[in-house]
Parts: sequence; C-alpha cells; structure tokens
Amino acid sequence: MSTPAGSVQPASAAPLPAAPAPAAAVAPTPEARHCDNCGAPVPQKYCGVCGQRLEPPLQSLWHFMQIAAEDMTHADSRVWRTLAALLFKPGFLTRQFLDGRRASYLPPVRLYLVLSVVCFLWFSATHEKLQVVQLDAPSRSGSAGVAAAGRHEYGPLATPQPGESPQQRADRQCPSVNYEGPGQSWIAPRVQRACRLIVLDNGHSITAAFLHNVPRAMFLFLPLLAAAMMLMYWQPRHYYVEHLLLLVHNHAFVFVLLLFASVLMALLPGAAAAWLRFGVFLGIVWYMFRSMRVVYGQSRKLTSAKLVALALFYFVSGTLMLALTTAYSALTL
Repeated sequence: MSTPAGSVQPASAAPLPAAPAPAAAVAPTPEARHCDNCGAPVPQKYCGVCGQRLEPPLQSLWHFMQIAAEDMTHADSRVWRTLAALLFKPGFLTRQFLDGRRASYLPPVRLYLVLSVVCFLWFSATHEKLQVVQLDAPSRSGSAGVAAAGRHEYGPLATPQPGESPQQRADRQCPSVNYEGPGQSWIAPRVQRACRLIVLDNGHSITAAFLHNVPRAMFLFLPLLAAAMMLMYWQPRHYYVEHLLLLVHNHAFVFVLLLFASVLMALLPGAAAAWLRFGVFLGIVWYMFRSMRVVYGQSRKLTSAKLVALALFYFVSGTLMLALTTAYSALTL
C-alpha cells in the first residue's frame, strides 16, 4: 500500500531500556568487635595489635574452668613442645628459630632465664650445706688464709675451740685474712667484713650470695663463649647471633638435665650417684656435639675438633668466671 504524498513515515521506535532488576538484598555488616585491652578492631579471635584473645567477661565458674583448661592444653602447649624438643632434639630449636619457624616455641632468652632461675632456686633450697669458700689455716711462713672456690667443708682455721662463741672465733680467725694488692684500701676492709660474716653464720650468707649471682654471671658468660665460637666458625661465615642462640638453648638443656639428675641422685646410693654424674657429663658432651652438627652441618671430625677447642676455652674462662663470682659475692656481702 503506497504512502500518500507529503506524509512522513514514522521512524521505528527505539527499544526502551530494560527496567532495572531489583537490587539483591545486602546482608548488614556486623558491627566490628574491639579489643578490650587496646581498643583495636578484632576480626577474628585474637587481636592483631596486642595479641589478646577476644572473649566475653567471666560469667561463671564453669566458663573460667573451660578457659583454664584451654590455656593448659592448647594455647600454652608450646611450653611442652619446646621442652620436648629441647630434651630430645639437640640443635632443633636453634635451627627452627634461624629458619623463621618461631611461633610454635618459647622465645630462647625467656626459656633460658626461666630454667636458670628454677635450677638455681632448686639448688639453693636443697643444698643447704654447700659452701663456696674454705678458710685454710695460715701456713708456717705466716701467710694469710685464702678463699678457695668449690670446697664443701671448712678447714682447720674455722674449727671452733672449746667454749668459743662465734664472735670470739671471728675475732681470732679474721685478723689473719688479709689482702695486699691493687685497691687495698677499698678491698681489705670488705675482706675483713666478709670473713666475719662467713664465720658468724657458718658460710650461709656467702653461699646465698654466690647462688644469687651465678645466673647473672652465666648470662654475661654466654656472649664471651659466642665470640669464641665466631672465631672457630669464621669460614663459612656465620652471624654472631647464631652462636649465641645455640649456647642459650644448650645451657637451657643443661639446667633441665641438672634438675633431673639432682632429684635422682638424692634417691640413689653413693656408687649409683657417681655413675649418674658421669652419665650426665657424657650426655652434655654428646648433646653439644650433636647440636653443633645440626646447626652448622660440618663433618664429625671437624665438629669434634671444634668441640675440644670450645671445651678448653669453656674450662679456663668458666673457672675464672666462678672465681670472680665468688670474690664479688664475698665483697658485696
């Protein structure tokens, strides 16, 4: 059918835009929880800023017991994991720490400090008769008595005379204990004072001071040993902290071993206790050897040679450290 002239044919209508689909329902965002300790947002169970666990306030005894049980069996299971690795896997904790796997185990310094304090508290409480000095009688030439470390009984000079009081014994014995050398004006009066205290309380004060100062001396002693190991492991080069970490873990093991051995020796007869002491010595030597192999990966012969050198240095410097600790303990009574 033709279109009349002059008429305009309507253009085809453009398609209308589709009606917008109804918006999907958006779940309301839960209100962010905040840490009760530092106020930071906590998306999960633990705060990412301070590490505190997000939990409601204690509301019942049952809730408190649940939290305590979880702390002992789950959250603090790394205590038992660390002790097990320390006792039965020489060098493992050091290697794990150096490889960056640290969250599953206790920090090395904290482990060392806790075990050292426990160890020396145990010896302080159970070895009441331990003496760190012995007063020897003056020689025929008239030389003064000297203090020697590691003795367990007092010498003839400290033997009381019949009917003599502790004060009279101190007045008789201590004038012969003299010091002549550098710093005499400062040291000599303190030597006299220490002598009188040792005689008056039968050596308990110097023993307590020595056991109190030994952990501090050991903590200062480890960096010196690490420096010696750095010289032995110069090639291939290792960081100083690697040696220090190894010594921290190894000494922590020694503290645990000494605690166990002390308990066993109290239950065993004399002959068995002597064999146990020998076994403890061999265990420490083997543990140090194995830990050095695990951490540094060198051959058995080379590791054995370095262990002998380290043992000699340890003996000399350790003897000097104990002597200085004894002197410091006496002078600061």
